[in-house]
Amino acid sequence: MNLSTDDEVSSFQTGFALRPDLVFPVRSPDDVVAAVRHAAEANLPVSVLATGHGLPGAVEGGALISTRHMDRVTIDPEARTARLQAGVRWGQVVEAAEPYGLAPLNGSAPGVGAVSYTLGGGLGILAREFGYAADHVRSLDVVTGDGRPRHVTAESDLYWGLLGGGRHLGVVTELEIGLVPVRTLYGGSLAFDGREVGPAAALRAYGEWTRTVPSTLTSSFAAVPYPDVPALPPHLRGRYVLSVRVAYTGADGDRLLAPLREIGPVLADSLREMPYADSRTIHSDPDFPHSYYGDSAVLSELDVERAGELLERTGPDAGAMVVVQINHLGGALARPAPNSVPYREGRFLVRLLTGGERRQARELLDPAFGLLAPVTLGRSVNFAFGAGDRTEGLYDAGTRERLAGLESRYDPASLFSRSVSA
Repeated sequence: MNLSTDDEVSSFQTGFALRPDLVFPVRSPDDVVAAVRHAAEANLPVSVLATGHGLPGAVEGGALISTRHMDRVTIDPEARTARLQAGVRWGQVVEAAEPYGLAPLNGSAPGVGAVSYTLGGGLGILAREFGYAADHVRSLDVVTGDGRPRHVTAESDLYWGLLGGGRHLGVVTELEIGLVPVRTLYGGSLAFDGREVGPAAALRAYGEWTRTVPSTLTSSFAAVPYPDVPALPPHLRGRYVLSVRVAYTGADGDRLLAPLREIGPVLADSLREMPYADSRTIHSDPDFPHSYYGDSAVLSELDVERAGELLERTGPDAGAMVVVQINHLGGALARPAPNSVPYREGRFLVRLLTGGERRQARELLDPAFGLLAPVTLGRSVNFAFGAGDRTEGLYDAGTRERLAGLESRYDPASLFSRSVSA
């Protein structure tokens, strides 16, 4: 247990300062127990850092527990399960499971921390077929705010609270998750020039198409105004790119995607059969640390007129680069599960991401989300980047009340409710 170092507080998210009074670079559950107990004795709020992709805000003072050194993955191919330590990244799990023809319910970026992602619900690339990553957790090992290590299964109310609302209940040191028998998939993206086809028209076509696809197909619509810089590929440089990203485990992908090709001239087409290990290429998320601010809205329906206006406001003339992503929900995501992941009735998730200073970002994004207010159910905790000071809408009233009761039982000193984690 050492004082803070640059290495231990470095994060994928570079926009928020991490300046704790103490940092604990833990390597075992015993280290986590000691760190939590030390923080409780000193009355220090506790933050937890794995990879820092989803940081909800800055860390000023208190104790920071860095779990990046706890990175062991263990696969049980017979049981189709994996045990993941707190600092494991999804790319490690995909690689470890692949030789057995199995796959985890990971997200689009291999560098994201598997545990923190799952505690927030976990909306993955095969989500409509298999549900949230949280729905496939067998057990958790956690050190709660009272300094006690606990093994938690579905029979415990703590299991319900950790999976969806785990940020304020303790430090999860290990997860046991179920894997799915997926070796290959049909996936990739279709990209169009937004200035040629028009964002509203493309979105309308996408929305109509989602009504026809099976639950074995998971997709998203994205709109990105790329800057004109040499570092980008020529087909993206300076363009306003609209794209549909797809992951499908069926055999007739070309037939299902045919209606989308009628949107207009295709700028780029990466749709193909691929080994699951290549699924990271579907979205090709940036893999370098950078600064970003963002938020989300879970929608009861896709109001194309309102969403089209949102695209106009966030397009090339917005005054700043805004990345829009609209995820198609439903399917297995709507099934009830014994966890606190809310808004399962949602039909779409809208995510907006931008750079710059937080105040300026909110001045740009908040009015855009305001357009969707009539069809907004709430927000997603996994996509509240830099919005950690805004808790409204993260949970429905019943879930919020039940989580508050668990926090008072398992974190009596409010060590975690005064902090941020990712």
